[in-house]
Amino acid sequence: MIKKKIIGTENYPRLYIFKSNKHLYAQLIDDTKNHIIATSSTISPEIKNKHMIFRTCETAKMVGKQIAIKLKAKGLKQLIFDRGTNVYHGQVKALADAVREEGIYL
Repeated sequence: MIKKKIIGTENYPRLYIFKSNKHLYAQLIDDTKNHIIATSSTISPEIKNKHMIFRTCETAKMVGKQIAIKLKAKGLKQLIFDRGTNVYHGQVKALADAVREEGIYL
């Protein structure tokens, strides 16, 4: 089966999620310019200083909220969600729901 390519633009950046064994990373990417607009992760100072440093559903919600705040600061309200090879369940779902709660359309 061929996977459809997900491409983010300047008006609709791509929110890419990466999960390592210990941490969760989220990046807003403009694929037309090959530019990363904003990032947030469980190792960023805003999240690391507040709670646990490892990835849980609670820290995934904080990462989602943080990335949504950064997106709103850029003046954007919509994005394209790219979960990669991760199943839309657990931490990925918690992150997406936190982004939606901040008023961003996926």
